[in-house]
Amino acid sequence: MKRNIDINTILKPLSECPHQAYLSNALQVADILEWILGQVGKAEIWQTSFSISEEFLRRLFFIEKSGNISAFNLVLDHKATNKTLKLWAFITQTMKRIYLADNHSKILLVQAESDEQVSVVTSQNLTRGNRHESTFISTDSNIFDKLHAQVDDLIRNHSVPLTDLFQQRVNAAGANN
Repeated sequence: MKRNIDINTILKPLSECPHQAYLSNALQVADILEWILGQVGKAEIWQTSFSISEEFLRRLFFIEKSGNISAFNLVLDHKATNKTLKLWAFITQTMKRIYLADNHSKILLVQAESDEQVSVVTSQNLTRGNRHESTFISTDSNIFDKLHAQVDDLIRNHSVPLTDLFQQRVNAAGANN
């Protein structure tokens, strides 16, 4: 989030506005995640993105340290593998469930322990940028259930766990030496 921006000037509390959207260069996906967790409490997270940056991972590390995330499921794209593998050590310290798939979606799903559900569909990757990005946020359980089922299918039937892929690369590099 830009330093002089108050998220509440762009978004209304979830309890007041169950569907909202914006187009802005002021917010990052991590800002949205913190804002949601501040309202719903501890939650399990599903996040899909084409790629991820070290800056976003740093933010996630501190969000998780706050104790508001019970589990984090991350799906990234195979085409961003080289960048992802460079961040592998940091990614695995931050989250345990990382998957690679043919994925270009940017979805954030939050299932709170309080049973509240929030769906976020955005144009932004998990990277820092100063571009205008569009985002739609909803607390509609039907939207959450449909997106969750599709993300779960992507994870279960169309992805490779990053730990498996990394081990294959290590083994291949060892065989070449």
